Amino acid sequence: MISDQMRNTQATKTAVNRHGGMQQGSVTKYRAFPPIELPERQWPSRSITTAPTWCSVDLRDGNQALPIPMSVEEKLKLFDLLVSVGFKEIEVGFPSASQIEFDFIRRLVDENRIPDDVTVQVITQAREDLIRRTFESIQGMKKVIIHLYNSTSPAQRRLVFGLDKAGIIDIATRGTQLIKDLVPTIPETQVIFQYSPESFALTEIDFSLEICEAVVDIWQPTPEAKIILNLPETVQIATPNIYADQIEWFCRHMRHRESAIISLHTHNDRGTGVATTELGLMAGAERVEGTLFGNGERTGNVDIITVALNMYMQGINPLLNFGDIDAIRAVYEECTRMQVPVRHPYSGELVFTAFSGSHQDAIQKGMAAWDGAPDAVWEVPYLPIDPKDIGRTYEAIIRINSQSGKGGVAYVMENEFGFQLPKAMRVEFGKIINAIADVRGDELTPQQIYDAFEHEYLQRTSPFSLEAFHAEKAGASSPDEVVCRARVILNGELYELSGSGNGPIDAFVRALNQASLANFTVRSYTEHSLNHGSDARAVAYLQIETPSGRTFFGAAIATNIEQASIKAVLNAVNRVQATMG
Repeated sequence: MISDQMRNTQATKTAVNRHGGMQQGSVTKYRAFPPIELPERQWPSRSITTAPTWCSVDLRDGNQALPIPMSVEEKLKLFDLLVSVGFKEIEVGFPSASQIEFDFIRRLVDENRIPDDVTVQVITQAREDLIRRTFESIQGMKKVIIHLYNSTSPAQRRLVFGLDKAGIIDIATRGTQLIKDLVPTIPETQVIFQYSPESFALTEIDFSLEICEAVVDIWQPTPEAKIILNLPETVQIATPNIYADQIEWFCRHMRHRESAIISLHTHNDRGTGVATTELGLMAGAERVEGTLFGNGERTGNVDIITVALNMYMQGINPLLNFGDIDAIRAVYEECTRMQVPVRHPYSGELVFTAFSGSHQDAIQKGMAAWDGAPDAVWEVPYLPIDPKDIGRTYEAIIRINSQSGKGGVAYVMENEFGFQLPKAMRVEFGKIINAIADVRGDELTPQQIYDAFEHEYLQRTSPFSLEAFHAEKAGASSPDEVVCRARVILNGELYELSGSGNGPIDAFVRALNQASLANFTVRSYTEHSLNHGSDARAVAYLQIETPSGRTFFGAAIATNIEQASIKAVLNAVNRVQATMG
């Protein structure tokens, strides 16, 4: 007989075969991108030491990727955010693509919304009608980058345009010449020209150089008035080192390199957009185009926040301020209707959170050791940067579920509520919290952890409760001895006790044991203040051991430390009684 599991497996295979599925055996459907011939490449031994020029393309590339494109008002709000973060170059749209794009750009100009130290960028394909419409949109700007592009890859040449290399070069050079001819029609505007061979990473490297140099020959840039050559990895097709080789090869072989700014524009199809950008900078690029949180077509553009904060955690000023990452994320999500994943680098809700017990313990110890001085080196395990630097708080660093350990529980109790649990008590309470989390099956909030602590250690009022306690020195004949008198209720019956010992706790324990109401010894005792001032309270932690060798902690809070310690004794004894009952 065929089992249900086998039937389901066969049905799945049939469905996969019917609808396609991955090629098995030798994969002939795809070809590896050929490596670049680059003897003695230099980029592997270089480091990033300074921030590049950043250009946000959120308002164009990011906007095009949205199921519901942003309205003019949403684009204005996002533009203001980008300015506040510190972007000095912002691509504001494709003015010939739609009326909304055009109207947005006109709002920026007509309402004088572009700061003097910010240069906006507009993009256009290499078509005459689109170029002329673009010039209409930028009338009155003080400074603008005009970004011209056309596609150059073999597949695009063959399948989309039906042109040879010469025909593709002609598209680029005619577009460049038209822009150059139109620049005098806007004499009040400083124009910077940017050209992109749009499918650079998929194009033969020598042809990419050929078409870019043809454009440079027409534009005639100088070291004082440079052209921007944007070399996109519009679709990722190889490992990041291949793109770095392409960039270094291009920079090595380009004529008039001193008159060009080499710019990167990487996507994330292979999930390596950040790595590709970083290696491209090591290979000689000086400028990066990208988006907040990596929003963009398909799997997205490079995430500028991640690249910038990667630099920051290496001790490099990224020249962008992400000091309130939560506010930035809120505006981004409002304007784009996209959500930042909880595990997104630096920005996600859970990236500064540790659930693992060993991680929690290491974080707690690292936080305790770091002195917080402005010049102190950050060395907290598992946290690559100080969350405070980007506006996050320490409160959510450690959160507790069934995977958590004693270190995380202790961290929450100390940082949220001020309790400095003794080491052995951390183990005991950690097991209690794990058991609760196992039953619940989800995360415990700090308040739930405190409630469990209060229930387990502070509110043990039966079978013992304390009605009165008084202790005093025994007298001159025994200066180190303390005598106590106590009134204790056990199961509703009042007992008057007395005892002596080397302190109030010892005297009280002896009184209980001598009255045969309990039988235990004290293993450890600690105390500390919970707050300061006239209403300061103290907390006492006490561990007892029964004749069988079992240990139990008790804790208590009071404005008088003596009262707290005596109540902690009874709370510990009550926990013993609870296990026996």
